[in-house]
Amino acid sequence: MLSAEDNELLTRVGPGTPMGALLRRYWTPALLVSEAPTPDGDPVRVRLLGEDLVAFRDTNGRVGLIQENCPHRGASLYFGRNEECGLRCPYHGWKFDADGACVDMPSEPSTSVFKGKVKLTAYPTHESGGIVWTYMGPPEEMTPFRDFGTESLAPEHVAATKMHTTCNWVQAMEGNLDTSHVSWLHQWDGIDDIPDDGSDKPGYPSNAMSWKFWRHDRAPRLEIEDTWYGFKYAGIRTTPNGFTHVRMTAFCYPYNTAVATIPFGVRQSMFVPIDDENCWRYSFTTRVIDNSRGVGGANLFAVAPFRLARAEVNGNGIVPREYTAENDYGIDRDEQRSTTYSGVAEFASQDLMVTESMGPIYDRTQERLGTSDKAIIRMRRLLIAAAKHVRDGGAAPATSADHDYREVRSAEKILEPGEEWRILGTNEDPLVKEMDIAWASDRAPVAGS
Repeated sequence: MLSAEDNELLTRVGPGTPMGALLRRYWTPALLVSEAPTPDGDPVRVRLLGEDLVAFRDTNGRVGLIQENCPHRGASLYFGRNEECGLRCPYHGWKFDADGACVDMPSEPSTSVFKGKVKLTAYPTHESGGIVWTYMGPPEEMTPFRDFGTESLAPEHVAATKMHTTCNWVQAMEGNLDTSHVSWLHQWDGIDDIPDDGSDKPGYPSNAMSWKFWRHDRAPRLEIEDTWYGFKYAGIRTTPNGFTHVRMTAFCYPYNTAVATIPFGVRQSMFVPIDDENCWRYSFTTRVIDNSRGVGGANLFAVAPFRLARAEVNGNGIVPREYTAENDYGIDRDEQRSTTYSGVAEFASQDLMVTESMGPIYDRTQERLGTSDKAIIRMRRLLIAAAKHVRDGGAAPATSADHDYREVRSAEKILEPGEEWRILGTNEDPLVKEMDIAWASDRAPVAGS
């Protein structure tokens, strides 16, 4: 459990808070590119880290991100006119460009120089991977944009979604760092009927067999290794045939996770605070993996009975919430008794049910943690230490331009005798060298060198 003081430090992200100061040192998702697709299109409300902002794409295609309230008398610029490279307040016509400068003040005399003295808060933006990112920290401390692979991602492969979650960002993220819950929350009775396809042996099993492993060993042992980007951890289970199965998930400062998948994963989830009590669950493709050999077989959900909300937006856009606290997440008690462990039809909503039902910010002085919570404990300690370090004048971790952020990967495998799980998903993993083609091509020797 945490002390009340540490729980406050961990969860509060508004201006002037230690955790808010830490998060503002990273380029942070502000909105999806698809929300502001066209020049001079409709402005977009953005609430981020407790600040109310407005985004707009100007005539030249540049995305501006500025404070919502006009500095004149506070009218919302969301209702403004997006025209001729600026957003014009509907109240008196004051116009602001993407840098926050007042470029027109038609309600004042033409001889007035007042507009040159008026500027509103504006944050820089960068578009990559279907996301508009922003930096909200001190300009003199601006860190480089962290390229997880999206900078070279072809347009046809861009895929980014977000889903609103009505609880604190850390609370939501903890579910992605909890490998034991897949053996409970996401279980269904039909797993017992999945035929044994012979992949319960050292190597990469089928995704279908993974369901059986999670059901067979429902109390995984956890091992953690710290990394330059945060940490990675293994959930270790014994398969029905007695082999060692590993799910390896990565955590990257401050809110990124790459969840275990066969053979390794580069898709990331980010839990971005809207404010202290709400967050966006972003999911985005970082790059394309060449799995032309079909390692793992059919998708994990090909055999599962669950609905998938991502399909509703075809991999791009804001994912609608059909199952919420207001309708008890659509829980079907007969289904819960006879078919699925949770009784909730949609996969992600099973996670939302448990994390949101804790309340907007859970009082962690009341919790009792076990050995399956090691990764959650490590994440909290790292974030609290990093926030205190920045508060005391230090640099935010995992922000250097010297790092290759494409090294953040997950993995899942049945280990060979004597094989070390810590190699999985790293640059030394043979399948990474074979399949992570964007990363590998940058390291291929140049002819004649």
